[in-house]
Amino acid sequence: MAGTLFTVPGCSKPCPAWPWTLQGSRGCSPSQGTIPEPTVFCIFLCFAECHQQLPLARSAASWIVGGHEAPEGAWPGVVSLQVLRGGVRFMHLCGGVLLSHRAVLTAGHCVDGRMDPCSWRAVVGAHNLHKHGPYTARRRIRRIIVHSQFKRETFENDVALLELKSAVRYSLYIQPMCLPPAALLPPLENSSDCYISGWGRMAEKGKTSSVLREAQVGILPHSLCNSSEGYAGLVNDKALCAGTWAGGTDSCQGDSGGPLACYHPDTDKFFLVGIASFGVGCGRPRYPGIYVRLSQYRTWIKAKLLLINSTWNPVGSTLSILLAVLHAALAQIL
Repeated sequence: MAGTLFTVPGCSKPCPAWPWTLQGSRGCSPSQGTIPEPTVFCIFLCFAECHQQLPLARSAASWIVGGHEAPEGAWPGVVSLQVLRGGVRFMHLCGGVLLSHRAVLTAGHCVDGRMDPCSWRAVVGAHNLHKHGPYTARRRIRRIIVHSQFKRETFENDVALLELKSAVRYSLYIQPMCLPPAALLPPLENSSDCYISGWGRMAEKGKTSSVLREAQVGILPHSLCNSSEGYAGLVNDKALCAGTWAGGTDSCQGDSGGPLACYHPDTDKFFLVGIASFGVGCGRPRYPGIYVRLSQYRTWIKAKLLLINSTWNPVGSTLSILLAVLHAALAQIL
């Protein structure tokens, strides 16, 4: 395939051999981290295991609840979770985050009362939900796993994993998001270099967006968020407050389950630290958005990912499950 070769940003290892072709060409040089310029389908050969790069340059498009349209491909781990309506059409309901080839993380309340996997699908690698591009993957759901202690009244343990019926292939537009290593977890309070993204409402009583939008938010101190002027103690220690105390920047209906990604200066990378859970209205003063603090659910997420992986890789599945159970038990003891 003709085209100018260029180095993939962040690609420091050679492109491995891959028995997958595109128009008669592998699309990757066998000895360099380069690909032909017109090709994006083979780029996953050079990327790391999960999306950690800095977001692309920001665009000044239409404002939503304190945000704007995201550059196409800026957040390749964001997923649109859609529910079947009337038996004929899928409609966007919640956001999600791709964690592996076959697993999507979302909020537990998104699937509460909608536990039939046949009524769901995940759309990955999309920008415009009304115009799926050549890089978009649509997958039906095989299994829904909700945290066993999820409480719909208080949004406690508001996490769920959706297992895809078939794996997605990573590309420039489809990449899993990274949970931060435990050793790198920074104190998040007062951090201002965080982003939210989704297809939710553009105002509290407005319409949902057809294109992916993003907004920069800050992590607010737990004490401020729970003060008598705010949530008055309703936010537990397994949650984060993000937005602004003055209001104006927030996630909204349709963004639930979507990512809160923060920059880690020591590694020069972005990591997934939360998913959108609940709030009072959208962008109201003194009521920032509430996000699941994912550092509190690392053991649960890892155990469920091992369970999903064992379904597709029966060799050693028993050992994987035993290790997951042991890990969870040790976490409870320690």
